[in-house]
Amino acid sequence: MGSCLSSESRNPLPGTPTTPSGGRKKKGLRKRLGSRNSSFDYRREEQLHRIPGRMFVNGSSEVASLFTQQGKKGTNQDAMIVWEKFGSRTDTIFCGVFDGHGPYGHMVAKRVRDSLPLKLSANWEVKIKNSDAPDLNSMRRMNSEATSLISMDEVPKVLTDLEEKYGEPQLFQTLKESFLKAFKVMDRELKVYGNIDCFCSGTTAVTLVKQGQDLVIGNVGDSRAVLGTRDDDDQLVPVQLTVDLKPNLPGELERIHKCKGRVFSLKDEPEVARVWLPNNDSPGLAMARAFGDFCLKDFGLISVPDISYRRLTEKDEFIVLATDGIWDVLSNEEVVKIVASSPTRASASRKLVESAVRGWKMKYPTSKVDDCAVVCLFLDADSNVSTASVVGSSEMNTTTGEKEVGNGDENLGSSPSRLSHAGTVVNGKEGSGQGRQEVDSGDSKEEASEYEDANTELGIEWSALEGVSRVNTMLTLPRFVPENEKKGAGNKKM
Repeated sequence: MGSCLSSESRNPLPGTPTTPSGGRKKKGLRKRLGSRNSSFDYRREEQLHRIPGRMFVNGSSEVASLFTQQGKKGTNQDAMIVWEKFGSRTDTIFCGVFDGHGPYGHMVAKRVRDSLPLKLSANWEVKIKNSDAPDLNSMRRMNSEATSLISMDEVPKVLTDLEEKYGEPQLFQTLKESFLKAFKVMDRELKVYGNIDCFCSGTTAVTLVKQGQDLVIGNVGDSRAVLGTRDDDDQLVPVQLTVDLKPNLPGELERIHKCKGRVFSLKDEPEVARVWLPNNDSPGLAMARAFGDFCLKDFGLISVPDISYRRLTEKDEFIVLATDGIWDVLSNEEVVKIVASSPTRASASRKLVESAVRGWKMKYPTSKVDDCAVVCLFLDADSNVSTASVVGSSEMNTTTGEKEVGNGDENLGSSPSRLSHAGTVVNGKEGSGQGRQEVDSGDSKEEASEYEDANTELGIEWSALEGVSRVNTMLTLPRFVPENEKKGAGNKKM
């Protein structure tokens, strides 16, 4: 349907065939600048990767297990992270999974993985310093000097009074603002970042910050977070913590239509709603929010996170963050059961990915297995894994040679259970029918050379998956024709 041109054809630069002169010299200058930026990014990444407690490859710690595996669609576009002692706080952990899509989705996912936690931490620090309300976490960790002023028996009452005074837990209010700011700055940075073309590439992000028993989740896209907890009968049950932000959810659909974007499904996949440009049947993005994808940002796609809060209890056992390569073939119940039945916590995420791969082969034998990435965060203090054990260390990213890990889509099965929610998203049913299924709202860091090689390999047309996959996150790329080509085409017609 759609065709793809390289970024040069969209935004001609000196040195491309569309400019009359100065070609090689300025093109070489661009390469040198790109190499310089790449070297800076490489040094920056090396420093990040040496931070204690920060894991982004297959492995485990005392509190978390993470694993990713490349599918059969090409480069692994999934990324993940677990960062213990986040923000230099001993009782705080950051987790996230990121599902890239588009020609450079793998680069976008890793860029967001590396940059978003830093922006969140920085904004959180600023908010705490500027906040008039006390830091509840500091109150919970009162030292001996503080207890001389307020006895420990009085601390619960103080915390309750503070929460009543400020409405919601202060941690949630502070982190909510920090999440919103960090996601906004992250998306703005991607737009101007020279080493990655994010015009038709992007990523999801489901992230959480756990501090003590407080849990705050920020979600963009259709990756998912599920809690494994005990019910009144002491049975382990799943609680979905996030909403799959699909284009046919009523709130998302209304916003997209107001911005002149279109939402409809195709004849061969009537259950998958997609976002399209107003006058062009592309790109067909299967989500309503994402980082990047700037071709759709004027037509309803946003990167504002859906933020929620939950106070954890002793009945809550673990949280699973995963890309839709898992949720496309496994239900929430199956995921919780697999994690709970794993022989060790260190192997839980790997067992989940292996089960999903088998599920793809059984349920969709003619489809290409999707990339999968999983983070399992265990909530109780007991642990049966050794610290910082590494699983599957031979897994390497095929593009960069770096030890890296591996895309996904399913609608909300049940409404999430949460104490407080900072969005207006509600569950909606996907459209169905024949042909083009229009959905009605009712109210009508990688190296520069890698980037250039990818441009060359893309050629004229690019498809997220070549035909046989059950669900493509993005179907086609819009074609942008330079002005001089348009004039030439007009003269030929005359």
